[in-house]
Order: sequence, then structure tokens, then C-alpha cells
Amino acid sequence: MVAAADLYLPNECWECIIRFLDTDHRSLESLSLVSKHFLSITNNIRFSLTICDTNLPSLPHLFQRFPSLTSLDFTHFSQHGDLTALLFQVSTSHITHVVVNAMSMVLPKLRKINLSRHYDISDSLLLHLCKNCEFLEEVVLFKYSSLTCDGIASAIRERPSLRSLSVGRQSNECGWWSNGSHDNISSHFTDSLVSLKGLTNLDLPFLRISDMFLSSIAIEVISLRRLVLRDCINYSYSGIFSLLSMCQCIQHLDLQYAYFLNNQHIFELSSFLGNLVSVNLSYCRMLDESALFSLVSKCPSLNEIKMECTSIGEESLKNSNSLVDFVVSPQLKSLYLAFNSLLCDENIKMFASIFPNLQLLDLRRCKMIRHLNLTYCLGEKMQGVNFKLSKLEVLNLSHTRVDDKALRVISKNCFGLLKLLLEFCKGVTDKGVKHVLKNCTQLREISLRGCYEVKANIVDMMVFARPTLRKIIAPPGYHFPDKKGEVFSLHGCHVC
Repeated sequence: MVAAADLYLPNECWECIIRFLDTDHRSLESLSLVSKHFLSITNNIRFSLTICDTNLPSLPHLFQRFPSLTSLDFTHFSQHGDLTALLFQVSTSHITHVVVNAMSMVLPKLRKINLSRHYDISDSLLLHLCKNCEFLEEVVLFKYSSLTCDGIASAIRERPSLRSLSVGRQSNECGWWSNGSHDNISSHFTDSLVSLKGLTNLDLPFLRISDMFLSSIAIEVISLRRLVLRDCINYSYSGIFSLLSMCQCIQHLDLQYAYFLNNQHIFELSSFLGNLVSVNLSYCRMLDESALFSLVSKCPSLNEIKMECTSIGEESLKNSNSLVDFVVSPQLKSLYLAFNSLLCDENIKMFASIFPNLQLLDLRRCKMIRHLNLTYCLGEKMQGVNFKLSKLEVLNLSHTRVDDKALRVISKNCFGLLKLLLEFCKGVTDKGVKHVLKNCTQLREISLRGCYEVKANIVDMMVFARPTLRKIIAPPGYHFPDKKGEVFSLHGCHVC
């Protein structure tokens, strides 16, 4: 027998092992039940905590249990008044209440504060928090009403180490703008923002910004990696050109509703976006597939494009040969093309051939698509699909890596399918076929040729489970006894 001492590992080694195992951040609770030793280790490597009404009384115990906390999330705490008073006390230097005293031990370590949806958070409270959290790197303030533009400006100026700032609305609600409409960013806010030299993430949705504001950022904040100007107004191509030409390290860009953008603008801007990973140009209605291909041809790292409700499909209607020279772009994984009413079957077939490694394709409300052929096009296993084409009649997914999970989603979104081809789809099993039979209530033809993971005896069930079927191309190994053929014929279904 090996002595227990010979199996001893220092806590640092166990921490490394547990971090390696906890890839989805859900394993700590299970591991903590193994032993008191593991409980102690998992407590020490817990860095974030979500505060809600139910765990408020136990905060002192929680802070003592998790000594390494660096992040507190208050977005699920609904007692607004109590939260404001609590945080205000925490941010001051003398605290006597046991709960606030426990929190004061943690707050200096905080890296992130998210106070979204707490409408009574005041300027003075935010200022105190920014003053006292010396390691603070990220501030998130969405959906609030009591804060003012100048109050936010004063607070962030107290924390020049900020790397991420998210300020504004996420929908059409009142903030420090009047009557729910966009309001101007103050000069004080601009001055404070450009003082954050290490800023890498800037998220300013639903605000009134100016070209001068964007130019100021371009001069001072050149380390930006993520820029979100979703639904902002009052700026133009000049301002965004000034910013992107200076900040050429941006990886994530959101210009949704930048209505002034056209194809030539995207062609020019893409020259500055060599590091781009994801882009959102939805509701930029002057953009079509020319803009799409400008991006993928000039941005070699781009793997996600959102161009919902644009004019994609219009160029193909004008000239069917205008895009044939574009080369294959294997890096693109996600393509969102919802609400492009001009998209047709040929567009999708072309996109699928140019982007062979698509894992997510969103085609919601693309009304002209009736036949969709993606044979050989999806080179990798589809992790997400969002066709949502209720009028799609024919879908060919042969020789793709579609699996049961993807079939479940597709069959729900394309419930009007008449014909489905799944030939040589190695990821399809009986489970996926059953999803199709359940959801596609009008299905008349299905091909399972080369689907070796589908059991041959499923055919008998298919005939009776979906009476609309008129033709089944059976999976490998199916035998065709004459009597069964006669029975199937009586049901109006031909099996081959």
C-alpha cells in the first residue's frame, strides 16, 4: 500500500487541476462536495458572486467563504433602495454594520461593477464606488434614470485604469436624455473618456454622438478592441472614418442603424479592419452583398457577420454574374441575414459555397426562399441554425455535418418542408429523423441514403407516423419484402 503522504499534492497543484476541469464554470459546486479539502480549495478559486434578494442575509458568510472574490453582480437584486444605501455605505471609509463591513473587505478587489437596471443609482454613489475600487477595470451602466452625464464623467475620471466602459440604453427608454429621445454627450463626458488611455472596450448604445466626439477618441484612445455604437445618431461617415483609420486594432465593431453607410464606405473602411473578428451592420439599408464580400476579402480573421435587414440580394437581381469572382472564405463561421426579403435560393447557394465552414446561418423572414440546396457546403458540424423559413419547401443537406440537434431546430423553423434530403449525413440518427417526422407535418419525401447511423427498421415507423409521406429513400441495410411494399402502397408511400 502506498502511504497517503506519498499521494499528497500541494493546494496550488489542486487549484490548477480544478481550473482545468472547470471549463464551463459549473463544476466547482460538485467538486466542493467531495471533501473538506476540496471545499477549501474551490472556495479559494471562486472569483465572482451574483447578489440577489435571497442571499443578502448571508453576505457576511459568503464573503468569508470566498476570500478571492473580484467581481460582484447586482443586476438580479431588486430591492433598489436598500441596494443604494448598502453600496453607499460600502464605498465610504468607516463602516460599522456587519454586512457592509464584510463587503468593504471585498470591494477594493473588484475588477467589474455592473449596476444596470438599478434606476435609483445616484451620481454620488457611482463616484464613491469608482474612488474606492482601486483595481476597477470594467463599468457597466445600462438602463438607469437617476445618473447624469456629468455624474458618470466625474466618476470615470476617478478611475483612469478603466479598460471597459458600457454606458447607455439597450432599448428606447429614458436615461439622462430627455423624453426618451437621444441626447447629446457633454464635453465633460468626452474629456473624461479620452483620459482613459488604456480603454479597450467602449459600448455606447442609443446615444447622440458627433463626428467631433469620434475624432477625439481617435486621437487619444487608440487601443480600442471593441466599439459598439448601436442605434447611435448624429454622426456621419466622416466621424467613423476618422476613428477607424486611427484605431486599427478593433476586433468587434457594431454600427447597427448607421443608415448613411454604403458599399463604397465599407470597401474603404475594411482596409483598416484587418484584425476584425465580428461586425454588426444590421439595418444599414444601403448595403448589399458587395459590402459583405469587401469585408470577408479584406478581414482575414472575420468569423461573424450580422447584416440583417439590409439590401442583400438586390445586386444579384441586377446582375447575376457580378459576384462570381469572389474566392472561398473558410474563416467565416456565423452569418446573420434575417429580414433580407430579396434573398433567393441562388444567393444562399452561392454564400454557402463561398463560406464552406458556416456553423450558424440565420435566414429568418427571407420570404423568397423556397428551395435551399446546401449540399457539400457546410464543411463543419453546424453548432447553430436559424433558418426559420416557414415557406421553405425543399431542403438539401446531403453530405453536410448536420446532426440531430441541428435537425431539431431546422424542422421546427422549416415546418412547411415537402422534401428533405439527408444523404450521407453521418451525424444523423433515428432521433433526428423523429424530430423531422414530428415537426414537418407536410413532408412528402425524405432521403436517408448513406445515413449509416439511422437504423433500417425505422422505415416502418416512418410510414405510419407521417401519413403525408409519399417517398422514402431508406437508410443502408433496409430490406424490401413484397408484403410490406404492398402495405406501404396502400398508405400511398413508395419505399426504395
